[in-house]
Amino acid sequence: MKINQVEELVGITKKNIRFYEDQGLLNPSRNPENGYREYSLEDVNELYKIKFLRKLAIPLEDIKQVQRKELSLNQCFEKQSDNLKKEIHSLEAAYELCDSIKEKNLEYSDFKAEEYLEEIRNLEKGGKTFMDVSNTDVKKKKNGALIAAIVFSLLIISYVVLIGIAGIPDGMPISMMILLGSIGAIVIIGCIIALIQRFKEIEGGEEDEASKY
Repeated sequence: MKINQVEELVGITKKNIRFYEDQGLLNPSRNPENGYREYSLEDVNELYKIKFLRKLAIPLEDIKQVQRKELSLNQCFEKQSDNLKKEIHSLEAAYELCDSIKEKNLEYSDFKAEEYLEEIRNLEKGGKTFMDVSNTDVKKKKNGALIAAIVFSLLIISYVVLIGIAGIPDGMPISMMILLGSIGAIVIIGCIIALIQRFKEIEGGEEDEASKY
C-alpha cells in the first residue's frame, strides 16, 4: 500500500505519517526494487492506534513505551488520566481567576497585573499550574540543537585550519586541498541549514503538528 492510500484511509497526512516514522513509531517495509515504502495492514492498524492515542493527547514517548511493552495500555491510560485530571484542576483555577476578574469590570489602564501575578504565585505554591510563558522546553531544545551544531562546525573548522597550518604535504595537488576545504565548507553549510530546519520544527511544535488530522 502506498502512502497516498494510507493517508486517505486513516485520515493522517503524509507529513504526519513520515513524522511518526522519524520518531520510530512506525517502521514500514521498503520495496527492494525501487526503495519505496510499502505499508501493510499492520502499519495501517498501528496508525489508527497512534491517531487515537494522540487524540487523547498521550505523549509520543508514552506511545513508544506501550509499543515496546515497557508500559501496558492500562498503565498508559491511567497515567494520562492522572495528567488530564491535573490539567482540569489547573484550568479550573485559571477559569475561576478569569471569572473573578471579569466580575470587577476592570479597564485595561486600571488593571494591576502584579497583584494577580502574586495571586497566581500563591496558587502555584498550592499545587496549581498555569501557562509557562518562558517556553522552557522550547529553549532547551533550541539550545541543544545549537550547541551540537556549534561543536560539529568547530571540529570541521579545526580540521581545515590544521591542514592549513601543516601546509600542503609533498605530492598533494592543489586541487585536492581545494576539494578538502570545499567539503568542510559544504558540511558546515549543511549543518547550518539543518539547524535552521530544526528551529522551525521546534517553533512549530512537532507534537502539535503531528496531532492535526
